[in-house]
Amino acid sequence: MNRSWILGGVGLALLLAAPFAGFGTYPLHLAIMALLWGFIYTSWSIMGRLGMVSFGHGAFLGIGAYGSVLLWNTFGVSPWLGALGAIVLTLALAVLIGWPCFRFRIVGHYFALVTLALSEVVRLVIVALRDHTGGSLGITPKSALTDGATVSVGALQFSDKLVWFYLVVACWLFALWVWRRVDRSMDRLALEAISEEEDAAASIGIDVSRTKLKVTMLSAAMTCVGGVLYAQYQLYVNPETVSGIGISLQMVFGAIAGGMFVMLGPTVGAVFLLALSETLRIAVGNTIHGLDLLIYGALLVLFIIYLPKGILGTLLARLERTG
Repeated sequence: MNRSWILGGVGLALLLAAPFAGFGTYPLHLAIMALLWGFIYTSWSIMGRLGMVSFGHGAFLGIGAYGSVLLWNTFGVSPWLGALGAIVLTLALAVLIGWPCFRFRIVGHYFALVTLALSEVVRLVIVALRDHTGGSLGITPKSALTDGATVSVGALQFSDKLVWFYLVVACWLFALWVWRRVDRSMDRLALEAISEEEDAAASIGIDVSRTKLKVTMLSAAMTCVGGVLYAQYQLYVNPETVSGIGISLQMVFGAIAGGMFVMLGPTVGAVFLLALSETLRIAVGNTIHGLDLLIYGALLVLFIIYLPKGILGTLLARLERTG
């Protein structure tokens, strides 16, 4: 057993034992949000680190969040089944957008612009369907915790944050497992070859469109699951928090800031962004609308210029040089 496995096991044990250290409800909430966003950012980076930079994952997050809530509120469909329906819709949308882009070689900045438009279109659709979605005011899932109940597994509602903590930890670990599987697969090598030169990759027998689409669908489905978890944990969603340009930019910045080429990089980015947002909330509150997006954009430029490997990636590179 090598050193990384030992350190990983110790770190996981400390993480699982952390809620019993008596930190309080609010720190536990922050830990849940950090791990949840770590799951979402990891889902994005599975695709982003392989040469397909998407600014449209806010669409998939929004479909997951609103899809499960609307099915529960309108038809009483369990969020577990609602999640499956949202994933199916997400995969269909990923194919609808991804296949033409990959088939006609829409790459680079043009692909980013197409996905950016997708994210904003989904946000506008959510706002337009205000009779069902609540429009810009958002929507709240109907509570199943009545008559003193604290747990409703079928409705995916738990009043105890400890249950949510371990549920989100499980999803986060699953995302890391998927990352590792993709990293060791032939698809990663194929996509790296495609990102260098598509024609050369195709000439040696790589199905360019199919390979890109597989990873896109995987990334989109996992992001959709993140949306379902976010909606059920927060018990409130609105278009600005789960869809549109702002949330898509947040995903990109979080993954890049932490280091999207390192397995734990997106999680480090989630912790960094959460700390930044909490600092801004305490320092200036909500008095300056859009300040967080302005700072995200400025920091994104600075990270790309000065820390292209992200926080964790740069730290690991320096440790290797000194070691």
